[in-house]
Amino acid sequence: MSHIPVLLNEVVSYLKVKPGGIYIDCTVGGGGHSEAILEQSSPGGFLFGIDKDQSALDLANQRLREKFEGRYRFFHGDYKDFQQLIDLDKKGDIHGVVADLGVSSMQLSAPERGFSFQKDGPLDMRMDLSRPVKASDLVNDLPVRELADLIRTYGEERYANQIARAIVRAREESPILTTAGLAGIIKENVPPAYRYGRIHPATRTFQAIRIAVNRELESLSEFIKNIFQYLAPGGRLAVISFHSLEDRIVKRTFLSLIQKKKKDPDFQWTKKPVCPSEEEVESNPASRSAKLRVIERRL
Repeated sequence: MSHIPVLLNEVVSYLKVKPGGIYIDCTVGGGGHSEAILEQSSPGGFLFGIDKDQSALDLANQRLREKFEGRYRFFHGDYKDFQQLIDLDKKGDIHGVVADLGVSSMQLSAPERGFSFQKDGPLDMRMDLSRPVKASDLVNDLPVRELADLIRTYGEERYANQIARAIVRAREESPILTTAGLAGIIKENVPPAYRYGRIHPATRTFQAIRIAVNRELESLSEFIKNIFQYLAPGGRLAVISFHSLEDRIVKRTFLSLIQKKKKDPDFQWTKKPVCPSEEEVESNPASRSAKLRVIERRL
């Protein structure tokens, strides 16, 4: 299954991609945003791409190399470490940056990666397979209070205590090692009304565990502040988030940058998030919760 880039036209438009520009795609995934940026920045634009998932970079390279060979360079790692990964000569040279914080449809559709409960697979959830901690490690090793706190904080799950206690009871009988096994435990231990609600009762818990495994929220604000300094005057940073925790961090960090630049009356940013159109949601349901925020460096 190929990854469908979210808010593709909006990202290219808001970044004001131009020929000869230098760009960073912090989360390459299937290469959809990278491809559009390289197309729009032709003939002389260049793109640096980063992703935690080496298999995603390999697929994106297959997609791009024939048409754009020599105009991009990929790095395997966490986008928050961009300063160590990319040898940038000096600050102020980058014309645009995009960071799509969501898990890719390629990862979700691969049962062996363990991101989804739709198909049974090992309880893994690592975006970077070289990292040592899997979802099963957290589920089977964390004390009940820490597990409940994790589910409540990262999943905003109202039944976090009940779910954590149920997990601990189940793992005393045998380790929880599969996505279906964990989803079944959650479904059996929440109220009936929640069990058969609009979303699957395991959705928020899976989100929470995935965020913890991949340390998705750690240093997000610091990353935004750091990479903002590398933007050229007029350069823009576009961040796509998929849940309220991420969006809240992005909004607050943008606001802090605005306040530092409040003497500049022409400072640009999206005061309200840009959301997918009805047509995009219909063709790509995974985009439903996406929110795009963009900030421009003026000076």
